[in-house]
Amino acid sequence: MSKAVEMKKEIVAEITEKFQNSTAAVVVDYRGLKVEEVTELRRKFREAGVEYKVYKNTMMRRAAENAGMEELVKELVGPNAVAFSYDDPIAPAKIASEFAKTHKNLELRVGIVEGAFYNEDKLKALADVPAREVLIAKLLGSLKAPVSNLAYLLQAIADKKEAEGQA
Repeated sequence: MSKAVEMKKEIVAEITEKFQNSTAAVVVDYRGLKVEEVTELRRKFREAGVEYKVYKNTMMRRAAENAGMEELVKELVGPNAVAFSYDDPIAPAKIASEFAKTHKNLELRVGIVEGAFYNEDKLKALADVPAREVLIAKLLGSLKAPVSNLAYLLQAIADKKEAEGQA
């Protein structure tokens, strides 16, 4: 086999591995973005621990087939880039969605999040989910509220009985 074919097979194997090991892979259309804007987007992804790459669609299609993501294959048309996240499944969609609000040329296309296929609308809905820390804080606040109210009630009863005892 020629050296070019071997290199392409290696790249397809690399993309397949990324699809299989990532918790989320979000495909975006970056057409129309300026170099500075793409650099800014890459920086935001890098800060969040998300890997952002541009691959040829034929290689991404083969990798998606190898990874068992057939839904993704037919969606890979036009200039695309993919953002892989290995920790936070919401991060790529959230970053891309926030960036698209200020840069109209960036479009969320499709994604695979924890093995499930997401279209553009589902990705935008996923991006609107608050951060994990915010959700945990809200949950803890909800759990703490009844206990705090009970403590205030018991303290009020004790204060009332103490006031009655002094009178």
